[in-house]
Parts: sequence; C-alpha cells; structure tokens
Amino acid sequence: MSAVRPDAGKSGSVDVNFLCQRCHQPLRLDNSFKALDDNLARELTAPLTSSVEKEETLDLFQRNTTLGNEDVVRRVVPPSRYLSIEEENGSGFTLLGETTAGAENLSLKMKEAKAQLNEAKVTAYLFDVMSGQSHVDHPLCEECTDTLLDQLDNQLRITEDECRDYREFLETLGTSDEKVNEEALDTELAQLRAEEQALQQQLESVSGERTVLAQQIQQEKEIAAKLDKEEINYFHEYSELKRQLQSFEDEARSVENQLRYAQTQLDKLKKTNVFNATFHIWHSGHFGTINNFRLGRLPSVPVDWNEINAAWGQTTLLLHSLARKMDLTFKRYRLVPNGNHSYLESLTDKSKELPLYGSGGFRFFWDTKFDQAMVAFLDCLQQFKEEVEKGDTGFCLPYKMEKGKIEDPGTGTSYSVKIQFNSEEQWTKALKFMLTNLKWGLAWVSSQFANK
Repeated sequence: MSAVRPDAGKSGSVDVNFLCQRCHQPLRLDNSFKALDDNLARELTAPLTSSVEKEETLDLFQRNTTLGNEDVVRRVVPPSRYLSIEEENGSGFTLLGETTAGAENLSLKMKEAKAQLNEAKVTAYLFDVMSGQSHVDHPLCEECTDTLLDQLDNQLRITEDECRDYREFLETLGTSDEKVNEEALDTELAQLRAEEQALQQQLESVSGERTVLAQQIQQEKEIAAKLDKEEINYFHEYSELKRQLQSFEDEARSVENQLRYAQTQLDKLKKTNVFNATFHIWHSGHFGTINNFRLGRLPSVPVDWNEINAAWGQTTLLLHSLARKMDLTFKRYRLVPNGNHSYLESLTDKSKELPLYGSGGFRFFWDTKFDQAMVAFLDCLQQFKEEVEKGDTGFCLPYKMEKGKIEDPGTGTSYSVKIQFNSEEQWTKALKFMLTNLKWGLAWVSSQFANK
C-alpha cells in the first residue's frame, strides 16, 4: 500500500506514498492520519473484536510505534516508478546525498527520516485496522470509495427488502387462524398411499408390457431386416427381368422392322410382273431386242451370230414359259430352251431337231434346218394366239402370221422369217414383227394371271 523513496529534490529527506488498492493511483492523505493514540485505537477496534483481540491490537500498535529502525510498514505496495530502499540495498536505508557532508548534518537528517517513518507506520497501521474490520482493502481514493458506497447502498437496499418480506411472511403466519384437519389429512394420506400402490402395480404391469413390446419390436426388426433383404433381392430380380424385357422388346422391334421390310418387299414383288421383269422386249433402231439382245442382221450393221443365237434362246424360253402358264401343249413341235443353242423337236419325227441358232455365213443353201426352225417357231406362236382367242375373243395380235410369213397391216406387205431367198432387211423386219406379237402375248398373260 505504500513505498519509501528518497526525494530527488531535497538531499537526505524521505518521502512515503500510499496507493489506492483498486486503481493504484497515488493518494494525498490528511494530517489526521499521521497520529493515533491508544483511546482512538480502542474505539476503532472495540465494536467488532473481542477483548483478547483488543489487547493484541494494542500490543501490535505499541510494538509498531516502537520499532525504531524498521524500514517499511507491514503492507508495502511498491510504486510503479520507484523501488523501496530495502529492495535497492537489501537491508536498512541508503540516503542519497553528497558523501562529503559534515557529521553535524548527518544526525539532523537521520532524526527527520525517523520522524517521517514513524508517521508512515501510524498511517499504515490505521489502514490495516480498517482493512481487518471489513472485506475491503484500504486505502481507497475518493472515486473508488464513492463507487464502493454505491454498491454497499444497493446491497443494503436489497437486504432491507428481503427482511421486510420475511417479516411480513412471519406476521402472516402468526395471525393465521386456520385449523388443520388431521383426519382429513390422514384420509388424504391413505388415498395417496393407495394411489401410490395402484400406480406401482400399474408401473409393474407397464414394465411387463414394455418387456413384451421390446421382444415384439426385436422380432419385428428381424422380420423387417428379412423383408429388406427380400426387397433387395426382388429389386435385383426386377431389374434383371426389366433388362430382359427391354432386350426382348428390342428384338421384337427388330423382328417387326424386318417383317415390315419383308412385307414391303413382298407387296412390291406381288405388284411386279415376273415376265415383264424377266423378259424385256423393246427395239433398237431397225432391230427388235429381247433383254438387250438384237434379233436380226443388216448389211450396214453386221450383228454377231452369238448375239442372234442368245436372242433366239431368250425368245424360245419366253414362249415356252407362256405356254406352261396357260397349260398349252403345242402341236407338231416341242420347244426346248437351251440358251444360245435352243431348238425345236418335231413330234412326228422325234429324231429330227430344228436348231434356232446359226454358226456363220448368211445364205446357206445346203442347210435349211435353221429356216425350218424359225418357221416352226412362228407356227407355235400362231397356236398360242389361237389358244388365247378361245378364251378372249377380243384378243388380237398386231401382225398377222401365216406359213412362215408376217404381214404388215399398214402396207399389206408380208415378210418371211426365212433367210434363203430373202434380204437381210426383210428378215430383220419380220423378226421385229414377231417380237412385237410376242410382247402382246406377254402383256395379255400378265394381265390374266397377275393374281395367281
């Protein structure tokens, strides 16, 4: 609470400062704190301490006032800027001043220092007594004291309010005239005990039910776990079946697409005429053509005999197919399609074959079988015409055929299908007319047997 330091301004003097125990600020004390007699000490300590404590307090005061050479009081709070003389020197006081001063000044300075130390001891003892009588450490500055007083006033006010409430409650209890009905209380106590017993029995019953429910819950948990596993397996199976279903649906769509494509192709094929697609009869200049093979020969266009033989082979195959479609059997001859070596077989003389192919040269006077074969083919075509006319009287070929000749209705000129005694131009024209008649027969058969 205090510190002793030499005064830097006056040589040999001692200055004692006291600090506030809360804010630690230096205090300026009144002169009345410097002296304390026995009566004042007894008055300060008498109300709150016993006789033994009083004697101890007086002894302490007398002992503190006669210490003589003690350097610091019992409670010492060093200042923030100075150190005590004891801390600086370890023991005793060290007075700062000129070392060359005289002996007469040293004695006077020592007396003044002792007087000041005695006053500080008295003040410190007074503050110790004040601190011992309460829970507050002294000294305090004026501002801290005001704050402390405000807190104490607030606590005193709260305590007085509590005392007043207690006093009113005691007065209320003392003035109450109500009498306690012991029988009613005993009856109520018995009821409460019976209710307690019933509640205990109910608690035991509930505990038993709780145990049963716990077992049931455990069983239900096991069942739930089993159901969870079954659910997982179900979803796995469902996913697998779903995948298979999607795969089957994809296959079904693929099959449906294939079926639709096949049906489209079938419808297209049904609408397609096989004879027209297989045998294409047209013309190329003066030549009649079948499947792009020219049938005939001109001096300016010497068609190769291999092409002529192939054209005759396609022509023979066409007439043979039309006859089979109509279930027509030719008289006198039988067609034998054999590519570029096709021929006709005589029904009267089966050993006789009439070839529909040539091998070179044009006017073979020694070989008349090729001419006979062409005349026989024209005879078969005439039989086909007559067979068609039996079922359809309105059918008529554009060119009239008779005994190996074909007549042009526009000019009335007849053209022979023989090579001997004939020009290449007339022979080529006769073959062109023959292919035209054959094309008409093909169209009629296609129209009659389209749906069969």
